[in-house]
Amino acid sequence: MKNKRVSLFYSLPQVLVDLVVVFLSYFVAFLLRFDGLKYETVWENGILLSTRGVPPYYWVSYLELMPWCAVVCVLTFTIAKFYNTMWQFASLDELLQIFFGVTAANLLMVLMGYALGEPRFPNSVYIMGYLIMLFLLGVFRFSFRLVRRQRRKSLISKDKAEFNRVMVIGAGEMGSMVIKEMKTAPESKGIPVVAIDDDRSKRGTRIHGVKVVGGRESIPRMAVRYNVDQIVLAMPSSKKKDQQDILSICAKTGCRLKTVPALYEIIEENDASHISIRDVDIVDLLGRDEVKLNVEEICDYLKNKVVLVTGGGGSIGSELCRQIAFFSPAKLIIFDIYENNAYDLQNELLRQFPKLDLEVLIGSVRDKKRVNKLFEVCHPDVVFHAAAHKHVPLMELSPGEAVKNNVFGTLNVAQAADQYGAKRMVLISTDKAVNPTNVMGATKRICEMIIQYYSRHSKTGFAAVRFGNVLGSNGSVIPLFQRQIAAGGPVTVTHPDIIRYFMTIPEAARLVIQAGGMARGGEIFVLDMGEPVRIVDLARNLIRLSGFEPDEDIKIVYTGLRPGEKLYEELLLDSEGGCQKTSHELIYIGSPIPFDEEAFLDHLEELRGCMGVDNVKMMQVIHRLVPNYTGHAEKSDLLAEPDAAAKGGDK
Repeated sequence: MKNKRVSLFYSLPQVLVDLVVVFLSYFVAFLLRFDGLKYETVWENGILLSTRGVPPYYWVSYLELMPWCAVVCVLTFTIAKFYNTMWQFASLDELLQIFFGVTAANLLMVLMGYALGEPRFPNSVYIMGYLIMLFLLGVFRFSFRLVRRQRRKSLISKDKAEFNRVMVIGAGEMGSMVIKEMKTAPESKGIPVVAIDDDRSKRGTRIHGVKVVGGRESIPRMAVRYNVDQIVLAMPSSKKKDQQDILSICAKTGCRLKTVPALYEIIEENDASHISIRDVDIVDLLGRDEVKLNVEEICDYLKNKVVLVTGGGGSIGSELCRQIAFFSPAKLIIFDIYENNAYDLQNELLRQFPKLDLEVLIGSVRDKKRVNKLFEVCHPDVVFHAAAHKHVPLMELSPGEAVKNNVFGTLNVAQAADQYGAKRMVLISTDKAVNPTNVMGATKRICEMIIQYYSRHSKTGFAAVRFGNVLGSNGSVIPLFQRQIAAGGPVTVTHPDIIRYFMTIPEAARLVIQAGGMARGGEIFVLDMGEPVRIVDLARNLIRLSGFEPDEDIKIVYTGLRPGEKLYEELLLDSEGGCQKTSHELIYIGSPIPFDEEAFLDHLEELRGCMGVDNVKMMQVIHRLVPNYTGHAEKSDLLAEPDAAAKGGDK
């Protein structure tokens, strides 16, 4: 009721003005048609030579018909939604709205005049009245927008220092919307001063008074010439590679970078074009198109199924849970050792998916009894195994923990999946498992071998998904760089030539789920990570996005490769040969590598016996399990010789 009162309060002045316009339009039409107001006649010898002014009987007609005409007009304008439109945002659509509304109202007035018979208005009065009404109502409606623009200009003139001079990249529909929004919205803090577009036919033209001056190559030069403070990328429908190239150029200007979402993502409130302009982040600089999923294939194995995600509170695990929830599982089970993350995710999922049957269980995959009990009670159909230790330098200092958690945690989950009849288990692996130079990568390679072994001896469909670094995940390089920049630097990079493959967390989760739908048993799915990124370039771009200049405002310091770290990562072992294509363009299958299964099981038991007891022997067993492992764990106070404490040694 309150909203209706507000709407009535807003539209009542418009209705009153419209009534005045309707009466005034036909009054003026009569004056024009009869050349004046006062009726005069010219006679000669009893013959009427001419008349001037409106005949009295037409005034009678005017007074009798106009109240009805006014009612017809207001009702027609209401149907045409004149009073539900925010005219301060008026554009071509609203102009057409006025045209059709006024035309319909005047046609009804003509029909009413003919239906009532004499006296009615002359045809010319109807025509002139229609044109005058169309003009006056248009002027009145668009005066709202004029007032809004004048308010905007007065704000700018009062304090120009508060407003950013903006370069808009993209002279298409979105660019036009951005410029119009900035020019008319009082709350906008940007003044569009120049536009850029690669289309040569647009150069020299103007959009809402803003000139298109050149293509992407002219961005640095024009940013200086027009004293630009901020650049807005307004081309959301273009290819991600083009956006990446343009943003890379923009990042070198020192201007603050903004971007706008795709047209379908824009939320319009009360028919007003409101554009959500956000800061450019490092993800925009990856140049990757959004991952598309085969929804039917995914629904087939997730819908109405009990799904377990181990490590469900972690970066990848939590995003897997979010994505899985969309596919209506019968039940989603989150299993994690860290209760804080699991609790936060539980609240988030229950808020977003109130009908989701969700269970959050705390425990470790290293605890075989706990894992078996979970499978015995819950009987998961699908298992995503994301629980793992993944920090390379830390695992170099604590290799026994990497073995316990990664190798035997995976073995516990795989054995339980086999024993309790899970239909599918998907291991989250890493590119560091390829020709590993660190303990973490070696243990993940052993995990892949466990999956391949059980795929040959179980009715459960086992598969692994191998991919590179994930932007924004816990412990990844981006949060570290952001903290270092916030502290004023320096930003630490291990080596000027180090490169890595990157994808976003949602991207990785979607592809893992998609690969799970393709799994038939024993596959190692390899995700297309796009082009590798130099870490130092990533650091420089992040510094620029933060409003600083690399090596001037924020220093970059090279610290040297850390223990177990490579200059580059690989996604395939040499012995795996080439990749086999799948139905998804970003997912491939590496050829499985045969291995001696009896020796593999013997080595696993040997590894179980020496982990945490004899680290030297443990590393020797790892080398036998993964012959292409070229690293060695770092020595620390806890990496002593076997049973050093029992011998009374102090090494």
